[in-house]
Amino acid sequence: MPVEFLGIATTNDASEASARTTAAFDPAYLERIVRAHEDNGWTRVLFAYGSSGPEPAALAAYTAARLQSIELLLAHRPNVSYPTYAAKTFATLDQLSGGRLSVHFITGGNDHEQGREGDRLTKDERYARTHEYIRIVKKAWTSPDAFDHHGQFYDFEDFVLDTKPVEGHVPTISFGGSSDAAFRVGAAEADIYAVWGEPRDRTAEQIARVHAEAAAAGRATPPRIHAAFRPIVAPTEELAWEKAHRVLERIEARKAASGGQLSRRHPITNPENAGSQRLLEIAAQGERFDEVLWTATAKATGGAGNSNALVGTPEQIAEALLRYYDLGVRVISARGYDLLDDAIDFGRYVIPIVREEVAKRDAAATTAGAAGAGEQAA
Repeated sequence: MPVEFLGIATTNDASEASARTTAAFDPAYLERIVRAHEDNGWTRVLFAYGSSGPEPAALAAYTAARLQSIELLLAHRPNVSYPTYAAKTFATLDQLSGGRLSVHFITGGNDHEQGREGDRLTKDERYARTHEYIRIVKKAWTSPDAFDHHGQFYDFEDFVLDTKPVEGHVPTISFGGSSDAAFRVGAAEADIYAVWGEPRDRTAEQIARVHAEAAAAGRATPPRIHAAFRPIVAPTEELAWEKAHRVLERIEARKAASGGQLSRRHPITNPENAGSQRLLEIAAQGERFDEVLWTATAKATGGAGNSNALVGTPEQIAEALLRYYDLGVRVISARGYDLLDDAIDFGRYVIPIVREEVAKRDAAATTAGAAGAGEQAA
């Protein structure tokens, strides 16, 4: 099965390791970074969501009008709109982009961040709401007739979408999380289940959990698995590790300059969400795992989101990603610390190696399957 690559779409060039040099909201930079992904072999880009950030659906529409092939992954929090309105927004964006839209549903793992926009539900209540929300959105996309809904969180009658997604295309739904509630909801409803990059044995455990929960929900085919990493790439292994330690120094310098805080969305200590807790637990066990996985960046950022790094040459990082592919990972998220340059370098030097080797694996599997079928027929 082909492997897909997810990058990031942003309106400025700031990262955990770099203060921005652009305007805080720079549409030209947004177009530039997305074009860098489109021109260098990436499948899609993510328009992230934060309570204080720009509205991602508007950014996706702006991008769809200017770039013709890159796919668009829109992050969406169910607390910010009614599901019928969201289904309409998503369908409109899918039409405007010619069927390039996917949606990533974020339930929210930080009570304070959710509260900034008036969301006071408990974590388990948020997951229950997301489950109901996704089902309504799916039905709105596909139902030819008006329908009623009387649920725990939403209640309406006689709703139908006149404008559906592009004919023959239903936007892909992705979902992430490491809590029990997240596994139950995401495995039941998502097309893609997202996990943060962890050592391979821990990733295998998460994949097994997703598959088990999908089977328990009655699904014959489980979601595809998406794993997220921070690549630090250089021509030689020595240069890659020198670069990695410079990145870490820059992160620590930014923390010191800002009073110990890197992001309004995520605390450096005592994160509430299970995924960040897992990353910090792994970092406490050691800095290096498998061949090139490095946890120092996760530790320095409080396990903030996608924060474990892969450090090495293009060949070393590609080989590591292929090992995750062999575990069952089919979507790879990769975001560097120098957003534009790293997107170009990863696209030029890592993606082609991974795609070529995945094609070889797929061809070998097809040949083996044909040979097995022939033996059974004989």
